[in-house]
Amino acid sequence: MRLFIHMRAKRWGEALKISQGICRASPEETVGFIHAAFCLHELGRTADAKLLLLSGPSALLGEATYHYNLGCYDAALGNIEDAQAHLRVSFKLDKKFREFARTDPDLRSVWDSL
Repeated sequence: MRLFIHMRAKRWGEALKISQGICRASPEETVGFIHAAFCLHELGRTADAKLLLLSGPSALLGEATYHYNLGCYDAALGNIEDAQAHLRVSFKLDKKFREFARTDPDLRSVWDSL
């Protein structure tokens, strides 16, 4: 609950510490990795966010949020083709992500291809 309170308040540093603790305590769970990566991205550490997600448990591969966030991170890093590939996977896993993508400022560079 503390994690979500800090994230909602945009206290990214505090939220990062909590989510990293979740990663250490439950390395097989996906939630810590997704939230820690998001915090890193919000702190301007997008390359680190991508690396963290890629180092997470294999269960992440079945989650639309994982692919969507990688799409956002790749778009921000200028890896447009990789971003598009991750977004396609996220859309297949959960159609609602296509709607999110159309207005997500992180994906501005790929809006035309959506």
